[in-house]
Amino acid sequence: MTDHVRIGVLGAAMITPSAVIRPARSSTVAEVVAVAARSAAKAKAFADKHGIARVHGSYEDLLADPAVDAVYNPLPNSLHGKWTLAALEAGKHVLCEKPFTANADEAASVAKAADASGLVVMEAFHYRYHPLALRVAEIMRSGVLGPLRHVEASVCFPLPMFSNIRYDYSLAGGAMMDAGCYAVHMARLLGGEEPEVRSAKALLRGPSIDRAMRASLRFPSGHTGSVHASLWSSTVLKLSMKAIGENGTLTVLNPLGPQTVHRLSLKLKDKRSSETFGKRATYAYQLDAFTDAVLHGKPFPTTADDAVKNMTVIDSIYRAAGLPLRRPTP
Repeated sequence: MTDHVRIGVLGAAMITPSAVIRPARSSTVAEVVAVAARSAAKAKAFADKHGIARVHGSYEDLLADPAVDAVYNPLPNSLHGKWTLAALEAGKHVLCEKPFTANADEAASVAKAADASGLVVMEAFHYRYHPLALRVAEIMRSGVLGPLRHVEASVCFPLPMFSNIRYDYSLAGGAMMDAGCYAVHMARLLGGEEPEVRSAKALLRGPSIDRAMRASLRFPSGHTGSVHASLWSSTVLKLSMKAIGENGTLTVLNPLGPQTVHRLSLKLKDKRSSETFGKRATYAYQLDAFTDAVLHGKPFPTTADDAVKNMTVIDSIYRAAGLPLRRPTP
C-alpha cells in the first residue's frame, strides 16, 4: 500500500453506504474491497447490492485478508472495542464508528493498543472534518468571542423504533451513547477544555436505557456548558451548538447533516455575520482525512486519545444520572 487504501467493512450496517461506500466511489485513493457479516449469505447480499468484490463469512476472515489495508467498524457499540483491537492485532488501520467503545476504561485499553501499533485509529465523528467544524474551531481559537461564559450542544432526533439496537443496554445503547456522544464532542470543541459534569437527568425507556439526557457541565476556566441528547422526547428535532462569550455569540445550525446546507452565525458587539457551506458530504471529508492519515501520516483530531476523553465525560454523565455504565460484549 503506497497510494491507495483498500477498506474492508465489518458487518452490513445501514450507515455503511453513506459513511464509506459512496464517499469511496468519488475518491481516487480509497476503495471498499471486502465485507464480512455474521453469515456469508448476508455478506454476499450486501456485497451484491453495493458492488463489493470480496465476501467473507466471518469478521476473522476479513481481518486475515491480505487485500484489506484498513477496516471500517460500524458494529454495535458494545463490539467496537473488541473488533478494533482485533483489527489492530491483524495489522489493519481502523475507522471506528462513534461512540468509540462502551465506556472510558475500554477506550483507554484500545488507545493504548493503537499507540503501540503505529496504525491509524480514527473515531468517526464525521462532522468534525467538514469545513463548518474547521471554521468553528478557528473562531474559538481566535478569541473573538472574548472570555467564554457558556457553551451548549443539542443533538435530538426522533427514533420511535424501540426494537432498535440503540435502545438495547446489552449492546451499549442509550441516547447519550448515540446522539449524546456528538453533543459531548461538540461541547468539548466549543469549551476548549475537558469539563466536569455537574448534574445530569435522564428520561428512561427501560431501567438502564436513556431515551433522552440533559447534563450540566463546568470547565476549568469557569465557563459552564450543557448538552442535550434525545432519541425520543418532546424535543423532536434539534441539531445545534452555541458558544456565548463576553463579546458575542456563535451559533451553529445543523452541524451534523451530511448532505445539507450548514450554517453558522456570529453576533458580536459591533457587527453580525453569517456563513454557509457547501453540500459535499461530511463523510467524504472524513474519508479524505482518514486516507491522508494512512497514506501520508497527516494528523487528525478524532484520535483514540481524544475518544478516551469523550467517553470519560459520557461515563460521568451516566453516573450523575444514576444509571449504570455501558459494558462491552465479552
